[in-house]
Amino acid sequence: MRYTMLGRTGLFVSELCLGTMTFGGQEGLWGQIGQLGQSEANALVKTAFDAGITFIDTANVYAEGRSETITGQAIRDLRLPRDELVIATKVFGRVGPGPNGTGASRAHILAEARNSLKRLQLDHIDLYQLHGFDAATPIEETLEALDTLVRQGLVRYVGVSNWAAWQVAKALGIAQRRNLAPPRSLQAYYTLAGRDLEREIVPMLASEGVGLMVWSPLAGGFLSGKYDRDGSTTEGRRATFDFPPIDKDRGFAAVEAMRPIAAAHGATVAQVALAWLLHQPVVTSVIVGAKRVDQLVDNIGATGVRLTDADLEALNAVSALAPEYPGWMIERQGAYRKGLMPAAMTTR
Repeated sequence: MRYTMLGRTGLFVSELCLGTMTFGGQEGLWGQIGQLGQSEANALVKTAFDAGITFIDTANVYAEGRSETITGQAIRDLRLPRDELVIATKVFGRVGPGPNGTGASRAHILAEARNSLKRLQLDHIDLYQLHGFDAATPIEETLEALDTLVRQGLVRYVGVSNWAAWQVAKALGIAQRRNLAPPRSLQAYYTLAGRDLEREIVPMLASEGVGLMVWSPLAGGFLSGKYDRDGSTTEGRRATFDFPPIDKDRGFAAVEAMRPIAAAHGATVAQVALAWLLHQPVVTSVIVGAKRVDQLVDNIGATGVRLTDADLEALNAVSALAPEYPGWMIERQGAYRKGLMPAAMTTR
């Protein structure tokens, strides 16, 4: 297990992060994603920690708060050393009725941070993330609320999730101008089957030194290798919860390209999909979730897969984004000047 810096901070996190969305689900959406109880969750957390995963991600809305409760109890049950763990959770989703039961207002953030701490049985959250962008709340108000939590010692670092590049850039500018705690990470969807992030967000992250946590790295199980074009597979989460949306033709092409690479490395298709992400310089940590210990062990095995340049070229070619304006014009006009720069400077 390797450890990387979380954006422009001194905090190191494991390259894999244990996702807890499968903890505590009962009915409806959360029941479809996962229904793990305390004992099953304890086994996953122990397996992850024993493998060197010290980064754990949850959210106040997962299983209506039960995911946080189970995660916190697992840390207690296993007597894990708190100072070796980086615990991340999120705020934004609906937790109550009415217009103020969701969002990124000061009232909602301050109240939910304390609720999360209580469920997690912790005195501080290492990374507190906005789970979405609130168009109804000024970014200034949101950042000031998060900064209050940092100054009170209840939160160490601030992050965002599912934000556009311009939104992150605007927040960074406001934070710098007002001397507020800035977003240090973005949690976002990024896979071989969905590389949209590379158009605007990846260049922004590299330029501004913001870390990237990847959610759903197997595209909701699509890149696990269990699905075929003929639609014969009816197992897995996508059979009942077809999310995130992907271009299935491009997705199947990626799976077909991964199969021989997996065979050559003695790896699974899922491990190759995760390994591709771990080879991307912009990626800080990849969030892996599981319903069973053997699934988690397989995911952890991706850290030992070293893709060759030829492997990466083949995977990049089959999953490449179609040219889009203004990207193709920027590349055309800037190619000469960019070619004069040292390789280490071309991400500025």
